[in-house]
Amino acid sequence: MDGVGSDEPGQRPAQVNRSELSGPAELVQARDVYGGVHFHGEVTSQERPQQLPGDVRGFVNRVEELRTLNRLLTEEDQSVDVSLSVITGTAGVGKTSVALRWAHSVRDRFPDGQLYANLRGYDPGEPAQPDQILDRFLRALGVPPSAVPPDLDDRAALYRSRLAGRRVLVVLDNAASARQVRPLLPGTDRCLVVVTSRNMLSGLTTRDGGRRLTLRILTEDDAVTLLRDITSPYRSGDDPAELTELARLCARLPLALRIAAERAASRPFMPLGELIQDLRDESALWDALTAEEDEESDAVRAVFAWSYRALNPTSARLFRLLGLHPGPDFSAPTAAALTGVPLPQVRQPLDALVSAHLLEQSAPGRYQLHDLLRAYAVDQVRHLESAEDREAALRRELDWYLHTADAALARTLPFSRTVPLDPPTDVTPLTFATNAEADAWFGAERDNLVAATRSAAAAGLPRIAWQLAAVLRSVFMHQNAFEGWFATARIGLAAAQSLADRHGEAEALESLGKAHFQARQLTEAAVHHRAALVIRQEIGDEYGTAVSINGLGLLGLRHRHLTGALSHFGESLAIFERLGNQRWQALLLSNLAETRYELGELTEAAALLERALAVQRDVDDRGQEGNSLFFLSMTLREIGRTEEALAAIESAIAIAEGVSRVWLGHWLVEYARVLRALGRPAEALEAVHRAATIQRRLGDGSREAMALDGAGEAYQELGQADEAIAFHLRAAAVHRQLGDDWQLALTLDHLGGALTAAGRAEEAGQHWREAHSLLARFDDARAAALREGIAASFPSAADRSVE
Repeated sequence: MDGVGSDEPGQRPAQVNRSELSGPAELVQARDVYGGVHFHGEVTSQERPQQLPGDVRGFVNRVEELRTLNRLLTEEDQSVDVSLSVITGTAGVGKTSVALRWAHSVRDRFPDGQLYANLRGYDPGEPAQPDQILDRFLRALGVPPSAVPPDLDDRAALYRSRLAGRRVLVVLDNAASARQVRPLLPGTDRCLVVVTSRNMLSGLTTRDGGRRLTLRILTEDDAVTLLRDITSPYRSGDDPAELTELARLCARLPLALRIAAERAASRPFMPLGELIQDLRDESALWDALTAEEDEESDAVRAVFAWSYRALNPTSARLFRLLGLHPGPDFSAPTAAALTGVPLPQVRQPLDALVSAHLLEQSAPGRYQLHDLLRAYAVDQVRHLESAEDREAALRRELDWYLHTADAALARTLPFSRTVPLDPPTDVTPLTFATNAEADAWFGAERDNLVAATRSAAAAGLPRIAWQLAAVLRSVFMHQNAFEGWFATARIGLAAAQSLADRHGEAEALESLGKAHFQARQLTEAAVHHRAALVIRQEIGDEYGTAVSINGLGLLGLRHRHLTGALSHFGESLAIFERLGNQRWQALLLSNLAETRYELGELTEAAALLERALAVQRDVDDRGQEGNSLFFLSMTLREIGRTEEALAAIESAIAIAEGVSRVWLGHWLVEYARVLRALGRPAEALEAVHRAATIQRRLGDGSREAMALDGAGEAYQELGQADEAIAFHLRAAAVHRQLGDDWQLALTLDHLGGALTAAGRAEEAGQHWREAHSLLARFDDARAAALREGIAASFPSAADRSVE
């Protein structure tokens, strides 16, 4: 069963086929075919991430602290003396600045790259979880999203494997606990991890061998130097005693000092004494409101308030409304939606906040708040905005996310838009001119979209929550982004249930069914698809009913319960015919054809595919047209109409080229089969080389194994039996590990043939007996024919099958 029945155009394989056999992978590498084509090397690219944020402006002294960090490195550049450093200190003392200044100074000592993550351990919102950070790190290290394991321990193991033998610097900023950090430790003395935290994190030093560096507040001289370095280009003649007093009011903390210095620099003709008096008044207010034992925190808050009150009303409103933003960072259009103003009108206040050091520009077009400043913004928005205004602002932002995500989906996956939305009010969602623009937006906003779904549910906006989860379903499906997919689908389900919205509940159940199906959790997938079907039948949703029945058909096809799959596909097709939905009719015809093909009913399969293709071309459903051409090639090849099969598969590949590696990697294996049928095994080997490379990068172990098996068949036809055996063995190991009895049986059959050709008949018999036994578990005609073929090649296989 090489094909994938689908209910989404260009859907990623309907199961996640990851293999744990992740050692050095063999690849086909086409050279002089007759001189020996071989597999070697690592398929996946070795990415060199460069994730460090920019170096810090206005950095002063810390010479001794930097020297201490330098002692972490050996002289030889081959290893590190200590592989973990923990920089601790009070809030605002400059832990991140020291870590980044040092990291930039030694980055060339880590030629394999630098990883950075803000763990948001003290953020008023949700802290970053280790599995989220591992997902980002693995993708930065060249692991495709589809190959990132769903389990935290598996992610950590793959992360350590990726870093083994490499020299990478890892900076983990704002950690709250050792538990948050521990899964992110590489486990090699060639890498170095630098952690910053307000806590001591004693477990990392006692258990994990880390070395602690505690930052103290700046000396008075250093604090004054920092103030002077920032203000001197704009002001002159400031009294040193006044600079000293300003440093004292800032508690000599770098964060507060930079904010104060920027305010002074922005008012070059205002006497420094007046600014200091304002800050003294602010400090007196905080002293009256808070306990004395936390003088440093009081000083920081006083500086925040002092600087905040100097903002113009527009900038001040933007700053406090940013306290409502649910995600880790944001863009200018997000800020415009939050404030309810046109995009051009939000750029100046954003620049003002950056200039005042109340906001950081983390990347071109993207911004973030220091956790202390975010906490202050949260406090301000709660005190200065009414509950109604807060709800209106958050609703605008969430509505903007919902409609912008829908616009991006309309560009990249137009047939996947299944949730009708009311027109947006008070916001202007983004539009996208190209697929690349839409994909880039989804990539930049993925964490924010999950956070927005969660925030909508928490804020009492369940309709937005379930609709956003439903829109994201197709995006996550095509990325195999299981973490975000499961999280949003479950939130969406609870939100729809809270509204007693049966339609939304069914949408969420369908999403969970698809997520479990794609994650090879077929039992759970069936439970959710059946639950969605019950609801849709109860509310009279014929369209949704037909979609759910198709989902059950795909489950039958995956289990190779072919008669049941035919029944489900036929029932779904009848409903879509009654509804007049041409695209879905064609999709069901293609799914029926795949099932007929698996049953060995080739003439019927070809006729169904011709009908499907006519409609798919008419409605311009290119993804499903390519899929139907793929199945048509398989069918025509087995009928013996090989030239027509070649034309079909070449047309499919032309659709996939430059559009979808998912389609291309799978369809190239059929192209290789056709080439072998035409007596062109050398070209077939090149095709499976490309297919294997693509599938390894996609992380689809099952389809990579199919490509490896195809390479074995090509080698056998080239008369190179030993190479054929090696590839078949590799493919069989993957299929066995994945529990795919059908593909394992096919590969063992091919292995038996290769071993026979090599004169190793006894070994061939062992594998043929196992294949014969596995095929007995299937009751269809194709399985029976394969068993008969094995029995003809090795008669004793039928008598001595492995049970």
